[in-house]
Amino acid sequence: MSDRDGRWADLMRAASKGDEPAYRRLLEEIAPALRSLVTQGLRRSGMSPDDAEDIVQETLLSIHLKRHTWRENEPFSPWMRAIARNKLIDNLRRRGRATHLPLDDYSEFLAAPEEQQKLSSGETSKMLSALNGRSRQVVEAIAVEGLDAREAARRLGMSEGAIRVALHRGLTTLAHAFRDVER
Repeated sequence: MSDRDGRWADLMRAASKGDEPAYRRLLEEIAPALRSLVTQGLRRSGMSPDDAEDIVQETLLSIHLKRHTWRENEPFSPWMRAIARNKLIDNLRRRGRATHLPLDDYSEFLAAPEEQQKLSSGETSKMLSALNGRSRQVVEAIAVEGLDAREAARRLGMSEGAIRVALHRGLTTLAHAFRDVER
């Protein structure tokens, strides 16, 4: 991890604990780096860098809204670059013309693949114990057994919409429980 990335991670950790000056400093420090990344990305795609500032602002807003998803024990830069890459791609898509983006040109934006964590059946049961009733049945049917919403609805005697709502609520509950376990 570079000194800069370490400093940004420290500022983000402080900001997560409510240190507003640290958060302001972080945003001020990452903005020029984002500006450079976005400008390079626009140029590589054959586009004018005129929209770079809009994309940087969208990226900063997205970082603000998604700051709770950054894991404090992970490097900050790959997380930030992934958000910037997504905002750049969104902008290019909105332009409505097909653009070939060679993957090699964007390798610096790509985060390393995350290791898939598999839970044992005991761990799965323990995590599912955070759920009750229909939410548990729906999460088990879709996430554990691999059924689609239609199959789960048929099996559980629910509408597909109710299945989706119960799945969303169940996964949200599990996410909170899992975060609490990691702390």
